[in-house]
Amino acid sequence: MTALIAALPLIPLAGAALLLLGGRRTDAWGHLLGTAVAAASFVVSAVLFADLVSRDVADRSVGTVVYHWFSGGSLSVDLAFRLDQLSVCFALLITGVGTLIHVYSIGYMADDPGRRRFFGYLNLFLGAMLVLVLADDLVVLYLGWEGVGLASYLLIGFWQQKPSAASAARKAFVVNRVGDMGLALAVAVTLAAFGTTSFGGFLPRAGEAESSTITWLGLLLLLAACAKSAQVPLQSWLGDAMEGPTPVSALIHAATMVTAGVYLIVRTGPVFEAAPIAQGAVLAVGTVTLLFGAVIGCAKDDIKKALAASTMSQIGYMVLAAGLGPAGYALAIAHLLAHGCFKAGLFLGAGSVMHGMNDETDMRRYGGLRSVMPITAVTFGLGYMAIIGIPPLSGFYTKDGIIEAALGRGGFWGIVVGGTAIVGAGITGFYMTRVMVLTFFGERRWREDAHPHESPHVMTAPMIVLAVGSVGAGAALMVGGRITDFLAPAVGTAPPAHHLLPAWAVTALVLGAVAIGVAVAVRVTRTVPEQAPSDVSPLTRAARQDLYGDALNEAVFMRPGQAATAALVAVEDRALDGAVGLVPEGVRGASGVLRHWQTGYARSYALTMLAGAAVLIGAVAVWIS
Repeated sequence: MTALIAALPLIPLAGAALLLLGGRRTDAWGHLLGTAVAAASFVVSAVLFADLVSRDVADRSVGTVVYHWFSGGSLSVDLAFRLDQLSVCFALLITGVGTLIHVYSIGYMADDPGRRRFFGYLNLFLGAMLVLVLADDLVVLYLGWEGVGLASYLLIGFWQQKPSAASAARKAFVVNRVGDMGLALAVAVTLAAFGTTSFGGFLPRAGEAESSTITWLGLLLLLAACAKSAQVPLQSWLGDAMEGPTPVSALIHAATMVTAGVYLIVRTGPVFEAAPIAQGAVLAVGTVTLLFGAVIGCAKDDIKKALAASTMSQIGYMVLAAGLGPAGYALAIAHLLAHGCFKAGLFLGAGSVMHGMNDETDMRRYGGLRSVMPITAVTFGLGYMAIIGIPPLSGFYTKDGIIEAALGRGGFWGIVVGGTAIVGAGITGFYMTRVMVLTFFGERRWREDAHPHESPHVMTAPMIVLAVGSVGAGAALMVGGRITDFLAPAVGTAPPAHHLLPAWAVTALVLGAVAIGVAVAVRVTRTVPEQAPSDVSPLTRAARQDLYGDALNEAVFMRPGQAATAALVAVEDRALDGAVGLVPEGVRGASGVLRHWQTGYARSYALTMLAGAAVLIGAVAVWIS
């Protein structure tokens, strides 16, 4: 089993190396190799999962050391992997959804000249993500963390000939570097406080650290999670990242990469449990972001950007759950796994619509597509019902579970957080119904050059599989407490909840909020304006500008940074360069003076020598006397 654990991330990494280094010689079959590699990784993950569940509960954590990586002073780091209940869930999600998206990409990228390179980047992403979730050391996790960032940058900017795609890739890279600095500093704090970065070495001792140290460690880990999972205040890159090919949106920005921050928080749970301030910050970030993303999603006319805002909001639910501590860890992972199915299916459905509509993304140019794209309409519709929480689809079980846990926290803040989550559910019903109605219902608003048609089977087959997950994943995970019991040895046992309301009352409130959102969306989408009206409300105007997230970043960070850079350039030009310039200027001036002495006349030189001799004789005479 240990050999398979070590091989799991190496399989896609080897595929990436072959596809990216093999060059054009692999163009003809590179997409098939990339897909086969992803499928092989999923088979290995399934075998490891089967072996894990066949063991006794106490023996369901298996580690392996690939080799000794490096050492220096008191720090010694092994390239070590560990498979346990938490990491195996992520391995199955990454490789399972990843394989389906590889298959979908065979059709979606069929005419792209860089298809082989695209599959190489997908394989690189899978390998880096597996390193991240299997890592048994914070430094090894950082290695995977950076690899995921690199692969994301390459995939977002895959169509780099488009200025918007190149700009989006740079933006994602820069924002994620902020989070990466947080994780790098967290590694340093961990080493200074505990003398080790191994999870088994410092997590059990988290409660022994000084209060200020463990608080700072938790806040730094949260900063890293905010960037990777697009949480406030580092959320601004996610919408722009939709400039990449749609399979990228489905894989990286819906199912896997954006969940890395949730994984980091849950994996390092003992740190946050020992730091109430940091844990409260996690809860606050998740609560704010779920509402933030939902509001933005209401005003987007681009189908992919509306789904991107939805991703931000749904990850907010997961972060909120993680902020509840042991009471919410398993719920966060359950919603993460269910979200991986229905959100990937929604993105692939959006890609199918774009494929049939000449890459049109404006939903105001859609309408009535259910009649010409029936498979896409049904699979997208099941994902839609799953995400808004219609029973018995997956989102009903997982999101309602989070809301119940938030209300069960008790006290004033429990009511605030739980109430906000219910409001977010209602807004989710609004913006997702708007997407569904504008795309598949109503009158046809196609352009004259559009000839919508159903996608080929290689694209619709993965959508059907993900639709099945959208329907059944929630029940499979939540009924009977399966996911809670399975994850308990890895994330801790949830304490008894103090329910403010019975479960049926919470369900009634959530479904009532969703019903209101759906009804309002159906009403407002009866008429679809060609252009955005100029008399929209200030909130709508703000939502269309992503609640001014970019404007805030420019005002707080970019403009002051530009001013500081300009000031430093001025100082360098006028002070440093000026001081350095004094030397040649002095030499030049002295040379000008000395040049007048070089007349070229022998009598002048003789007179000078006579005067110098006289001065020398006079000096000697004075010295002797």
